[in-house]
Amino acid sequence: QVLLLGGADAADNLLSTVQLINMATGVCTLQPYLLNTSRVYAAAARLLDGRVVCAGGIGEASAEILGPPKRGRSDPAWAWTKLPAMSIERMNCRGCVMSDGRFAILGGETPTSNAPTSSCEALTLGDGARWQPLPPMHEGRQRFACAAVARCIIVAGGLNCHSAEVFDEVLGRWLRLPNDLPHASRGGVGGVLL
Repeated sequence: QVLLLGGADAADNLLSTVQLINMATGVCTLQPYLLNTSRVYAAAARLLDGRVVCAGGIGEASAEILGPPKRGRSDPAWAWTKLPAMSIERMNCRGCVMSDGRFAILGGETPTSNAPTSSCEALTLGDGARWQPLPPMHEGRQRFACAAVARCIIVAGGLNCHSAEVFDEVLGRWLRLPNDLPHASRGGVGGVLL
């Protein structure tokens, strides 16, 4: 199953909708739990415990989490809960789950500069949820490929960017990969682990 979060309609109105695609049937259904904030160009990831974090988007530093009801509530439906805001607004950023369960948000574009940022931060959940800075990437990136595997976060490409780098969670630093991508992308780049 795949969740589609937010977006924009034909008139460029930002959406707070959540849609679920059933991969077995191909049916897409609108879900009753709307995002607290309408978002487009946000980052999202499924946490190890099944909850979903969504953060950023045009003009947004906010974040929220989709999870089960708190104990004692009579309503069994999952709902979105607001989280602390990130340190900066960012859109066209990427997010992933680190090996320790934190949600990392990487790069993106800030509305004040209209340029890609190299800044990164990680959300620690639990009592007193908070964002903490991660070391910045070597290059600012937006619309790039991102994957987390084996205690590493791999980022590659992006708008007008042809480099790749790896964040080593154990070392706590970014390492440049020795070879650039053969072509810089004018648009967004996607990626998948094989």
